Amino acid sequence: MTAPATATPGAGPVVRISGLHKSFGDREVLKGIDLEVAQGEVVCIIGASGSGKSTLLRCVNLLEQPTAGTVEVLGVEVTHPDVDIDRVRARVGMVFQQFNLFPHRTVLDNCTLAQRTVLRRRRAEAEAVARKNLAHVGLADRAGSLPSQLSGGQQQRVAIARALSMDPALLLFDEPTSALDPELVGEVLTVMRQLADEGMTMLVVTHEMAFAREVADRVIFLDAGVILEEGPPDRVIGNPREERTRAFLRRVLDPTHVEAVTDADPGAAGAVAGGEAVPGSRPLD
Repeated sequence: MTAPATATPGAGPVVRISGLHKSFGDREVLKGIDLEVAQGEVVCIIGASGSGKSTLLRCVNLLEQPTAGTVEVLGVEVTHPDVDIDRVRARVGMVFQQFNLFPHRTVLDNCTLAQRTVLRRRRAEAEAVARKNLAHVGLADRAGSLPSQLSGGQQQRVAIARALSMDPALLLFDEPTSALDPELVGEVLTVMRQLADEGMTMLVVTHEMAFAREVADRVIFLDAGVILEEGPPDRVIGNPREERTRAFLRRVLDPTHVEAVTDADPGAAGAVAGGEAVPGSRPLD
């Protein structure tokens, strides 16, 4: 692939994954994933802890090196040995669970550092872009604050503003609300909903079923490293075809509902007790 790292209308999918496998030692986490994400599409990935969701997301921008298969992002095969991965990553924003802000730098500095070092923007331009995006996420008045002076929800919104400041063609979200207190979740989801309404292409790993059902164009249920079910959110969440999907949703939507975990129910063990792994389950993903 020699196409430039940019997305243009009609130029094909923003993400194309073919036959993706990923193993850690002798443990295969992803088992032949095929997935495309169109420009402007919001795809939510759901599934139990340990099902491979975060690993899949991290393979998209090569934070994890796939064992086999190909991944194309913005027309560039990122799994090609000669790929300029930094050029691709400059157009792909990622929002992590734990914010990953520099604690000793102000909010404004956190949002300008990558612009200046990667995009080579002058300070004045970088700060103007950062302030625009901080206003976009409702934090225009916190540019001079340190991360420690912000709530968790505010820190995650700064992380989103930082990603937006790189003018991304694709945003990856890895359970962006999982580290937040329940009362702070809404403010982050509101920003993500607004981005979806504006046409941002988004690949989102989430346990927020209401958000997925309302915002996603497509929902993927990942189980034991395979895509077990995918389709419109009203079908996958509202009327799933697979019993494994139904069992997962019962546990998520009704946490007091407890079912016996059997060998025929792969991945369920990791979803018991609030997502904490139990003996015999896969490591958390």
